[in-house]
Amino acid sequence: MLKPGLLALAVGGFGIGLTEFVIAGLLPEVAADFAVSEASAGWLISGYALSVAVGAVGLTAAVTRLPRKPVLLGLMVLFIVGNLLSAVAETYALMLAGRVIAALCHGAFFGIGAVVAADLVAPEKRASAIALMFGGLTIANVLGVPAGTLLGQQLGWRATFWAITGIGVLAFVAIALLVPSVTERAKAAPGSLLRELAAFRNGQVWLSLTVTVLGFGGMFGAFTYIAYTLTSVSGFAAGSVPWLLVLFGAGLFVGNALGGRAANVSVPRTLLVVLAALTLVMVFFALTAASQLATIASLVLMGAFGFATVPGLQMRIMAYAGAAPTLASGANIAAFNVGNALGAWLGGLAIAAGLGYTAPLWVGAALAATALAVLVLAELLAGRQSSVSIPSSRSATAACSTANGW
Repeated sequence: MLKPGLLALAVGGFGIGLTEFVIAGLLPEVAADFAVSEASAGWLISGYALSVAVGAVGLTAAVTRLPRKPVLLGLMVLFIVGNLLSAVAETYALMLAGRVIAALCHGAFFGIGAVVAADLVAPEKRASAIALMFGGLTIANVLGVPAGTLLGQQLGWRATFWAITGIGVLAFVAIALLVPSVTERAKAAPGSLLRELAAFRNGQVWLSLTVTVLGFGGMFGAFTYIAYTLTSVSGFAAGSVPWLLVLFGAGLFVGNALGGRAANVSVPRTLLVVLAALTLVMVFFALTAASQLATIASLVLMGAFGFATVPGLQMRIMAYAGAAPTLASGANIAAFNVGNALGAWLGGLAIAAGLGYTAPLWVGAALAATALAVLVLAELLAGRQSSVSIPSSRSATAACSTANGW
């Protein structure tokens, strides 16, 4: 039976995903309203991403001793305030401040929310629970971003941020009513910053973070410049790009759900297969980008395999963090955003070097292949052949002790 608390977390994930991605479609209107250059307006995106990374680690560390439900509610208040400030901002500086405030809650919400989601269900369903929470973010890409962009174009970009503020209020109420105050596992392992920091003595935690940076960086390095690939290489009209991105978003949604189910059975096997498939899909995409039919198939598959890694990556780091998963979970959210920045930077360098608009796909494939190699090394070092699941607080120390200090 579906836990109502998971739906509440998914609503929060939807709102956060919407505020992160919808700005891209409204950037020209925002830049014109504040009379700033495209480059300056771009800070509303890059500044958000940097703030996510900071909040994912710093804010999570600051609240790790506090009960998780009040923390989630406090993070949603931060989200509401940030988007409200963006909606009423009269200057570019205030708009940027609103974006930063909203972003600070992003990483901590998903990091802490993943732990709460896993605690709400039986051990064999934890990856699916995490996938459901992240499902809110994928739905934001499929439905929320096109709808939010259309709303902003018809009624002004501020209307979109008013709508996002309302979604934040809805998520706050849903979490307050539907998420349990304390789970049994949280009672057994109350928060401790020292214990959370001690989890980073486990080399497998760092290897997990590396796989996240490289694997997710591979997909988003290719995705960052996908509009150029679609129009300049595949020959699609610019007006077709938003609808093609809806297909990409549909791939994200399906991949996230299926990746969660597969990770319930075996995290290592799921990640190994998915990263290998992601590498091959991006190579195929780069080789066949001139074909529109092949491009459509590749776009959907790239989204599906790229986001199918998310539940498994989150499960893996939480497993090796053992009884102190909260800060490690938040650090992994930061790693996703570091990967986004790394992939986009390397893809941009490849284009600037004159390698063409398929170059980011080759860069993405190389990053995904490197992530796969790091994961193989990690599994060899761990010496484990069986499936992975998040250990209970009682068994966490024993389960992870063999991998400490390699």
